[in-house]
Amino acid sequence: MTIQLKVPDIACSACVNTVTQAIKSVDGNATVEADPKTKIVKVQSQQSEEEIKEVIAKAGYPAA
Repeated sequence: MTIQLKVPDIACSACVNTVTQAIKSVDGNATVEADPKTKIVKVQSQQSEEEIKEVIAKAGYPAA
C-alpha cells in the first residue's frame, strides 16, 4: 500500500532519516521517500496508514 502524508515538521535530511528509521522500525521492508522542501512523505508499506502516522508522531513528526 502506498501512503502519502504531509509532515510539516520535516526540515532537513536528519529529519528525513529520523522519520525513515521510525517507519522501518514497524516495517523493515518499507520504502520511504521524503522531501523536506514539499514536506511530503511517501511510504510503501504493509502497515496501515494509522500505524505509520502513529510511529512518526512518536518520533516527533506528526502528520498534518
